[in-house]
Amino acid sequence: MISKHHPRYESIKVRERLVDGHKKGITVLEGLIAHGRGEAFDYLLGEKTTGPASNAIRASAALLVLAECPVISVNGNTAVLCPQGLVELAEVCNAKLEVNLFYRSDRRARKIEETLIEHGADRVYGVSPTEVIDGIASERRMVDKEGIFKSDVVLVALEDGDRTEALVKQGKKVIAVDLNPLSRTARYATVTVVDNVIRAVPELVKEVRRLKNAQERGGRDGGDLSSDLEMMVSAFDNQKNLGESLEVMCRNIFKEYSFSEE
Repeated sequence: MISKHHPRYESIKVRERLVDGHKKGITVLEGLIAHGRGEAFDYLLGEKTTGPASNAIRASAALLVLAECPVISVNGNTAVLCPQGLVELAEVCNAKLEVNLFYRSDRRARKIEETLIEHGADRVYGVSPTEVIDGIASERRMVDKEGIFKSDVVLVALEDGDRTEALVKQGKKVIAVDLNPLSRTARYATVTVVDNVIRAVPELVKEVRRLKNAQERGGRDGGDLSSDLEMMVSAFDNQKNLGESLEVMCRNIFKEYSFSEE
């Protein structure tokens, strides 16, 4: 039993959820290693949603609201870390949930499907994929005909760069949630939220709801909100935003440690 007074209580709880997910056949050991790498970047962010991340979340929400066929890609880690949030996000932006795995097995796909349904999902795509995305060397190339294959906007988290690059080459808009602003995924994506997925998903739900409510009321001056959202997306510079996230990390390092030149 971990004491709630432990300084890393929340972090340890998250790790235990991932370990429990492995015991249930949802996460894999490689995914646990990836989480540790991401946690190191989270330290540098100050373990909070930064200004650049908030800007990226607003642009991401606009993309999801504008999308005709949005899809939320789910892997083992995200299925364990934020299943309820992913289901809520899918509901609020009318998106499909699709299982997509680097280390794929039918058993893992079914386990993730079961987890999402337990948290309120009506249907989960990608359990028995039939289509292939060219340019991807891993099992992530297998996608659902009615899901990622026909999507116009795909949200990916804890992703590998080759699939992000391939999806963008197909003309899809990709929203990435990635703690590493230097990763290929972060650089290739249309919009990258440099944040912990546990924090980012609830904020995305709030922002999409806010935009949907504004859309129902009418855009600025009572007009169509779509043009405002399109301007929000076009004004977002992903590379600049990634640079700003790196600046946050550097400032945090120098704030915590003093360096002197000899």
